[in-house]
Formats: sequence, C-alpha cells, structure tokens
Amino acid sequence: MAVVLIGLALLVFWLFSLFDVVTTPEDEVRNVPKALWILIVVVIPLLGGVVWMVRGRPRAPRAAWPVPPGPGMPKGPDDDPDFLRDLDRRMRGDDVS
Repeated sequence: MAVVLIGLALLVFWLFSLFDVVTTPEDEVRNVPKALWILIVVVIPLLGGVVWMVRGRPRAPRAAWPVPPGPGMPKGPDDDPDFLRDLDRRMRGDDVS
C-alpha cells in the first residue's frame, strides 16, 4: 500500500511539474529554453521536476522597497505642516518661551 501511495505522489509531482513548465510563459523561464525544460521533465521525471522547481521556475515578484508611508506611518519633519509652522515661527523670533 505504501508503494502505491509513493508512486501516486511521484506521478502527481511529475504531472504538476510538467503542467507548470508548459503553462509558464517563454520569457519568464530561467536558465535554459522552455522546450529543453519540457524535455528534461519528461525524460527525467523526478529529478527533472526538482531541478525545474529550483532552477527554471520564474521567481515570485517582490514588493518594491521602501514602501511609501501611508496613513498612520511616521513621516519626515519636513512633511509635517505643524512642524514647519512652528519652525517658521521660531525663525522669525515669535517664539514665546
């Protein structure tokens, strides 16, 4: 029974890898051309699928850094109207301390 389950898991992984290679756009495939990836996954089922997942699959898009400040996030002093108003008042000598 365990052999059948392992065989089914390998078959599912192989089919997933093959489907993933076929549906990935040509310009997003890394390292070698898409047709060669298909050949690798078909000829060497387990190892080809693992190599595809590690070296050929497109990388996930990353969020741009730094993230612009949103509401509630700290902002620089030059973006704070109260700070600028207070600074202007102190520079003119209107500061009552």
